[in-house]
Amino acid sequence: MTTSQHPGGNVMSAYWNGYLFVVLFLIFGILLPVGALWFLGPLLRPKRPSQAKLTTYESGVDPIGDAHVRYNARYYLFALLFVVFDVEILFLYPWAASFHKLGLFGLVEMLLFILMLVIGLIYAWRKKVLEWN
Repeated sequence: MTTSQHPGGNVMSAYWNGYLFVVLFLIFGILLPVGALWFLGPLLRPKRPSQAKLTTYESGVDPIGDAHVRYNARYYLFALLFVVFDVEILFLYPWAASFHKLGLFGLVEMLLFILMLVIGLIYAWRKKVLEWN
């Protein structure tokens, strides 16, 4: 008895065809950027290096000193706080757009989310992370 004669053969082939599309999308999703960066990029970009183009460029001013400078950790903490509150806005916009569908449950969930972020802001404020000295 072959698979075409087997009563469940069509169901199994449809099952594996679903996985085949996932695998094909995965392969193309990997090969397309890799091909564009490794093969198409060198063919399309200009190849005229000169001494002026190979020097370091910083806002039109020649660099002075070493490139490895120590920064205060507060800059990184400030940037992380910015990212946290920026992500908050990303979550607030779709919630506001579908507020009437979510109802009271959505309101309570968003209030809890905002409360956690306010607690984080109070913690950062007390640790004096927001002071720019």
